[in-house]
Formats: sequence, C-alpha cells, structure tokens
Amino acid sequence: MSETHANTNAPVIPPAPVPRAKDLPSWLFPFVFARNTLGVQPKRAYEESFIRRRIFGTDSLLINDPRLARSVLSDPMIRFSRPAAVHRVVAPLGQNGLFLATGTAWREQRRMLAPVFRPATIPLFLRHFEASAAAMIEALEGQREIDLWRLFHHVALDSVLRALFTMSDAAWRRRIAAMVEAYIEGPGRPGLLDGLAKDAHTFGFALARRRRFSRDWRQLVSGIIQARRDEPAPDTARDMLDMLLAARHEADNCPLSDDEIMDQCSTMIVAGHETTARLLFWVSYILTLDLPEQDRLREEAHALGSMRGLAMAEPGRLPRMNRALLEALRLYPPVTYLSRVATQPAMVGEHAVEPGTQIWISPWIIHRHKQYWPAPDAFLPQRFEGIIAPWSTIEAFLPFGAGPRICIGAGFAMAEAQVIMATLLSHFRLTTDPGQKVMPVARIATEPDRSPVFRLERVKMPLR
Repeated sequence: MSETHANTNAPVIPPAPVPRAKDLPSWLFPFVFARNTLGVQPKRAYEESFIRRRIFGTDSLLINDPRLARSVLSDPMIRFSRPAAVHRVVAPLGQNGLFLATGTAWREQRRMLAPVFRPATIPLFLRHFEASAAAMIEALEGQREIDLWRLFHHVALDSVLRALFTMSDAAWRRRIAAMVEAYIEGPGRPGLLDGLAKDAHTFGFALARRRRFSRDWRQLVSGIIQARRDEPAPDTARDMLDMLLAARHEADNCPLSDDEIMDQCSTMIVAGHETTARLLFWVSYILTLDLPEQDRLREEAHALGSMRGLAMAEPGRLPRMNRALLEALRLYPPVTYLSRVATQPAMVGEHAVEPGTQIWISPWIIHRHKQYWPAPDAFLPQRFEGIIAPWSTIEAFLPFGAGPRICIGAGFAMAEAQVIMATLLSHFRLTTDPGQKVMPVARIATEPDRSPVFRLERVKMPLR
C-alpha cells in the first residue's frame, strides 16, 4: 500500500494489515486473536453484514451492520452483558465506576456525571489542557528526535490528572502516572486465563498482582480525596474532583462516598488518557505521511494568533484539525472490538442467538467497511466536513461506542486532543524516516507495532 503523498493528488493510505483471503481455521483463531486482533478476520468481513462461526464449541457472531451494532450496544446489559475478562481487568482501578456499573446504579452514576462533561463545562478544563501542552513544548526544547508514543501517554495522563485534581505538585502527578502506566503495561494486560474465565473470580490465583495494585491504588487516591475534603470548599469548581464532591444522589440528596468518588476518578484517569494518547500518536504519524495536510493544519493553528485555549477547543475554530482527528479515529479506533455475551435468547437481525453466544462488534471493521465508506482505507478528512460530533450522527462511526453507554467523555477527549495537537504543530514540523513503516496491532487497544523516531523541526510563530 502507498504510504507517502509522493507529490500527487492521490490520498494517503496509512498502513494497515491486509485482510486474509479466507477464514482462519477455528483451532487457530484464538491464538492469532491473542497476538493481534486485527489479523483474524477475512476480506469478506469488510464486505458482509455478519459472520457467524463456532470457535472451540462456542457460537460467535460478528456484526458489521452499524444499525444492528448500535442496537446491541444500546441494550442495558440485560440481553447482552460484558464478558468476564473486562471486569477482571478494569475492576482493580474502578470497582464500581461508571464503566462497569449496570442497571439502576449505572443510570444514577450517568446522571451525576453528566454535568461534569456537558459542553458548557469544557472551558473549565482548558487551562489544564493548556498547562500540559505548555509543559510538553518546554520538554521538547532543544530536542531534534522524540518518541511520541511515550510522550503522548505522559502528556495525556498529565492533562487528565490536572483536570481531575488540579495538581500543581509534579511529584504527585508523576507518582500517579507511574502507577497507572505500570498497571497497564503489567497486570492490567489481559491474558489467556482472562479469556477463559467464566466470571470475575475464576482463576483467583492469577489475580494476586491486580489485588495488590487495587489496594495500593485506592490508598493513594483516597489520600488525595481526603486532603481535598480538609480544604475550605471553593466558591466555584476548579476541577472534576470539586464537581464530584458537590454531586448528590437523586434519591436522598446525600453526597457521594469516598469509595464512589474514588471509582469515578479511577475510571476517568484510565479512560481519559488512553483514548487521547492513541489518537495523538496516530494523527501525528499520519501527518508525517501527508506533509501538505500537516502544513495546512499548522497554518490554521497559526491563524488564531494569540488566541489560545478556549479558541483552540471551540467547535468551528479549528475545523481542519477537527476533521483530521476524526479521520484518525476512523482509521485507527482506540478499541478494535466491543464484545458482549448473550444472556438470554434474542434476535440480532435475522440471526437467533442463544445464551452464551459471543457477540463481536469491531469499530475497526465497520470504519473500513466497503458498504459504508468510499475509499475506506484512505486518509480523507473532508469526509467530516461540517460535522462536529459524528459519533452521534453517523451510524458507521463508533470510536466511542454507541447508545446510552457511549463514552461520556468524548467531547472532553476531542477538546484535549485539539489543544495539544494544535500547540505541537504550532511549534514543530514532524517527520519520520520513510522506511520506518508503522503497522497497527491490537489486543484490546490499537497500538503501533513499533515506536518510530519522530524528527522535530522548529517553526516560527508568525508575528501578528
């Protein structure tokens, strides 16, 4: 596949695995899936609406019809529930947070958190995004080469920690960041036993490291919450923690307990930085393949002059940047598969499913499906011309999930990415060695198979 612009009008086609010509044998499927989920599906998955198979005696249904995929994802965890592996990996961070909650508990949490992420609240967080972006530029001074994969994880985590806790103490932020990164790279990685487990407690011997992490993690976050409780209440909220401390249960008007606040904070830390870090990396890499578009994005950012922060995150202020970010989310969605397990007999389109059937929905496949996207493998940001929140309006666009459980922080993540990316391009031109082809791989999230060296060329901000 072509990777460079090559001075033509042909669109850039970023690297991606070539789909298999035929279905994998059932016995081989789980082993390939464990190495890279992007390598298991055949070419027909990108052309057909369903693929149904039995794998190791379990009925499996891959849904590529976005309307039916959204229907399954809209189910309130009654007919279709999350598999045990998800609970095993996420629970040590946020045991009863929004991500894992179901039923009445989920509705209550969603209602309480809605004010935190409504569009009118985004300006509250912009100074935190700006502070992280400024610290990033300071760290890059004098450097000509950088590992952006690692840098963006640090920057995105720093950004969400500032927005959550208003932490001016860099040592505290580094301590929390180190714990989160160590968990994600260590015991937080799903393993074979997670896939085989029937519930969250099966193979308990394999959960020892996660239990130790959970104990230490909750002790750390509890200390931060208690320190904030000991402070005088501010007149206006400074961050998410202030808003969570002010939240009340609808039934009895009681405040949230420390455990409830802790679970929500943990959920926000993990979900809030992983998506943004991956988005920043992939859009940066694509822009080294499409240097003319990178230059146009830089010109757009420079056109704002001294207007930063709010101006950079307001819908419509950076339309070209917004389109590039959305197209990067389409080509490299943060999560490649969303899975459910049927808990009762149900119909999915014309397919009858029985309890225990594994339901698979792949944003990666739907985003590249030939029925729903013209030139699906090409980088064409103009697809999103004039569209602010396509995850809510385009059926075949699922980077944040779908239905009532769609990621509540989608707008937060997009504003954060826009500020950080516009700041970076305002100061540097990014290039990579054309021979350093980067292929996406995925177990749960979409990652690069290598972390390429990005070269930085300082650019001058125009005088205004």
